[in-house]
Amino acid sequence: MLQRLTVIGCLVALCLMLGACGSAYLTQAAFGQRDLLSRRVPIEDLLSDKDAPDDLKEKLRLVLKIREFASAELGLPDNDSYRSYADLDRDYAVWNVFAAPEFSIDAKQWCFLIVGCVAYRGYFSKEKAQAFAGNLRSNGYDVYVGGVAAYSTLGHFDDPVLNTMINWDEISLAAVIFHELTHQRLYVKNNSAFSESLATVVEAEGVRRWLTELDQPEKLEAYRLRKARQKQFADLIADTRDGLKDIYLLLSGEEPDETTIREQKRDEFAQLKTSFGLLKQENAALSSYDNWFAQDLNNAHLVSVATYHDFVPRLELLLESVNFDLEKFFVEAKKLAKEKQPD
Repeated sequence: MLQRLTVIGCLVALCLMLGACGSAYLTQAAFGQRDLLSRRVPIEDLLSDKDAPDDLKEKLRLVLKIREFASAELGLPDNDSYRSYADLDRDYAVWNVFAAPEFSIDAKQWCFLIVGCVAYRGYFSKEKAQAFAGNLRSNGYDVYVGGVAAYSTLGHFDDPVLNTMINWDEISLAAVIFHELTHQRLYVKNNSAFSESLATVVEAEGVRRWLTELDQPEKLEAYRLRKARQKQFADLIADTRDGLKDIYLLLSGEEPDETTIREQKRDEFAQLKTSFGLLKQENAALSSYDNWFAQDLNNAHLVSVATYHDFVPRLELLLESVNFDLEKFFVEAKKLAKEKQPD
């Protein structure tokens, strides 16, 4: 009976967090979250289970060390998140649907009661995500569906470590835990790009400190190179968005020629792929983005990248300005977030 009440309580809480339980979308979100929570097993219990695989136990011990470091050294919430494990029997936790108008680089927003407006909708079923994307596409939107291995409930529930991320390397595992816990420390309603960029900056600083603490300069250098590649990718996307923004401004003319604008849009995306190919000649490691560029790219693909990188340069400067003191950084970031358009 107690377990049933707990599950019902989680459903009610999630419905309140999202806004209501009247729609099919909110219902699937509530039941998907319930299923995830019902699969949690405390990590300590698994470590004492003689039948649990040794390789899983090794990773879970690493998770607990990362988890302790996150609170002790980074000032991230000290709660029960990432102290349990859940196997979802699938490759992704959720599938996010991003959308943008045909002639705009601005993300379509969906708004909920507590979390505010966000630049994507998450589905616990790939089929439902694709069906929703199809409806948006039929209404003229550019659409992109991407699988997500981990997400945060912003501290409303105790988020577990998932099978979708447990086999990652040490750096990636630390990065995702630092990233998601940052959302629990500071989340800005109605500004997905600011919140995700903030978590990206704290994630990077956390990994730097983690590897420095372990005295692993080789891994730290490998991480630095990984971040440099990510910056090259993000800069390339930002340049394309700037180019498209200029093209879409032509729609404000007295007699906009949509056919010409579509042609220029296609040319801009073709140039993006060409530019990526040239960059890859200089840095073969960028081939890690091959699958992304192999897609039929559109505005929504660019939105999905911008959501995580738009404010990163500004927030990196802010972190540097407080001498990498994360407590001061969170205080200043909260002030910055109150501006309508953080510059």
